[in-house]
Amino acid sequence: MKPLTKYNRVAGYLNKIYDMLNADFFGGELERPVITIQSTPRAYGHYTLFDAWDVRGAGEHEINIGAGTLDRPIELIVSTLLHEMCHQWNDVHGIQDCSAAGRMYHNKYYKAAAETHGLNVSRSERYGWSITSPSDELIEWVLLNDLVEIELNRNDPHGFHMGGKGAASGGVPVPPTKSNSRRYVCPGCGAIVRATRAVNIICGDCLQPFTLTD
Repeated sequence: MKPLTKYNRVAGYLNKIYDMLNADFFGGELERPVITIQSTPRAYGHYTLFDAWDVRGAGEHEINIGAGTLDRPIELIVSTLLHEMCHQWNDVHGIQDCSAAGRMYHNKYYKAAAETHGLNVSRSERYGWSITSPSDELIEWVLLNDLVEIELNRNDPHGFHMGGKGAASGGVPVPPTKSNSRRYVCPGCGAIVRATRAVNIICGDCLQPFTLTD
């Protein structure tokens, strides 16, 4: 696959990942909303409860991925997208998963949806069950589908965990969690592989051992 360095390719890739997640974690139940890449200060992403877009007279919701957060490991980008899809799943089923006041406090219904759809969840004192990270199942899914890193990023301030849902579509300022996967690079050709545990592997092209980079 060509490097993801062009905006249009990244946008298309996020739509593709959404469809894959929908098929494998939601049984194809969800209808893809408009997926955008916009600057979202203090947030990784959001899902809108309202019809943010008009498409041929029909309203569509929006999932946004923060443009200034694309340089994170791909499994964290996938985790952000899946986080917002869990909000969408609850919305489709008429489940209010955030408090009405402020719309940011992620309640037990959000926790239940996230934990049954590939995410680990922990609690923030202020924002509830808003801190999500990829489960081992999701990391294995990323590796199995050979998802590649996004090599495009907007120069925005970032570093806060997403959790936005609602009319204003804000984000939740919680420090991000670290990925559980390991990244290895071939010093010869620069090929990259990821694993969920420590491994000793040799590049078949260069016959050099991969080195751990993070």
